[in-house]
Amino acid sequence: MPGYSPERRTAVVLSGTGIHGAYHAGVLRALQEAGVKVDLLAGHGAGAANAALGAIDGQARSWEADGLWLGPAAADFYGWTPPVRTLSRLVALLAALLLLPLLLVVATALIIYPLGFVLDTVGPGTGTALVGAYQSVLQRAFAPGMVPAVVPRLGVIVIVAAAGALLTVAMRARWRARPRTSLGAPWWSVLGAPLDASGIHGTLTRVLWQLLRGSAPAGDPSPDALGLRYAEVLGESLGQPGFRELIVAATDLDGRRDLIGALLREPYARDFLAARAERDRDADILDLSLQSRSHIVDLVAASLTPPVLAEPHAIRFAAEGHWRGETHRVCDRPGIIHRLLEEVAAAGVTQLIVVSACSASADPHHLRVTPLNIRHRLGEFIAAAEAAALRDATETARLRFDAVYVIRPAHNALGPFDCCGAYDRTSERRVSVAELIRQGHDDASRQFIEPVVGASGERLARPPATDLLPGATAVATLDPVARRRAQAERLFSDE
Repeated sequence: MPGYSPERRTAVVLSGTGIHGAYHAGVLRALQEAGVKVDLLAGHGAGAANAALGAIDGQARSWEADGLWLGPAAADFYGWTPPVRTLSRLVALLAALLLLPLLLVVATALIIYPLGFVLDTVGPGTGTALVGAYQSVLQRAFAPGMVPAVVPRLGVIVIVAAAGALLTVAMRARWRARPRTSLGAPWWSVLGAPLDASGIHGTLTRVLWQLLRGSAPAGDPSPDALGLRYAEVLGESLGQPGFRELIVAATDLDGRRDLIGALLREPYARDFLAARAERDRDADILDLSLQSRSHIVDLVAASLTPPVLAEPHAIRFAAEGHWRGETHRVCDRPGIIHRLLEEVAAAGVTQLIVVSACSASADPHHLRVTPLNIRHRLGEFIAAAEAAALRDATETARLRFDAVYVIRPAHNALGPFDCCGAYDRTSERRVSVAELIRQGHDDASRQFIEPVVGASGERLARPPATDLLPGATAVATLDPVARRRAQAERLFSDE
């Protein structure tokens, strides 16, 4: 059958970082409302969080007002680390101490001299006396022993306070990380990564526990206990309406390889976990239904951690596993979409829906001025790397899948770390996270549901053909061998 078919094994792959997960939430809502059959959810970055929620029939918690992306804690996702905040405030205080005398002189001069001129016009000599008194006060204030001596002393006090505060924050960070992993030299706790991903980690844990705790006490569980509960619920419910298989990807910095966590049903799990000559599957694959099932929450948290910008998440592997109880640093990687699609194909998927909030390349002469926002500029680099990796990955995915569809915005004003929204210079208005969710819903309806799912019935009587739809990529023929041969010839001819 050409084009889309609900009879194929279908996967939704969510690719993105940070607040771009709100776009995934809108797409998932549109797919759910349209009744699109999804057998497997996969993701990296923010997509891993949405995939973990959607796999246990909790995708509604990603777009609800008190859910993952619109909840009150969302504004604090990927904020500055405590050392960076403390240092910036103390530097601002020191600058204020040094500039305050000059600012006072300028402010009072702007008042005294015009006032003296007005008084001289009313009564000669009155304004001159006022200006003379003001100059006398300035001479006494800036005499030796007064302001020139007080300001440096206050500056030294602030510098000493800054050093003490930073040392306290560093020791606290080292103490918290001590059971998990070593941070290296003491100064690295102060001069380390600038962004803090603990906010989104805690919110995701809270949302998952609300879905899974049942009659358990309301206290917060440990990541291992929550992971065990998650794997138990998903493993027992696979095949039930609303529950889907799961694949999550992250990068192990210490192991120098990608980590793929998967919880699949048979017979796909057996083929997925089978040994391969080109890769050591024991080191790469975490079977979330067996000894690695407690790692699901840690693996999703690691995928939510952007590289370099935040401290990698520490995962302590099982003692009976390949890494023998070692603790590794794990984080996201923008180019991991290639590996993720490869593993989705190994799970027996033949129809693919890829979702990304990174807009395509703009037309010539449509460049925008980048705002003077450090987090926005850091997010631009992540988004550009993800867009390039997505373009290359979808081109090669045509050789692995019968049909590939891509849902992405034509324009997205929000960067991965614009958790409080951002000003869009194209439309000259401020865009919120809630609007990004609505945009994902609209794009899914316009790019996939209406032209692909809605029109699939009209193609039943048509002869086999290759359809290229607006906003999506679809490749299908009746003969699998001929189809892949034609795909390869078309890909090489395009290159």
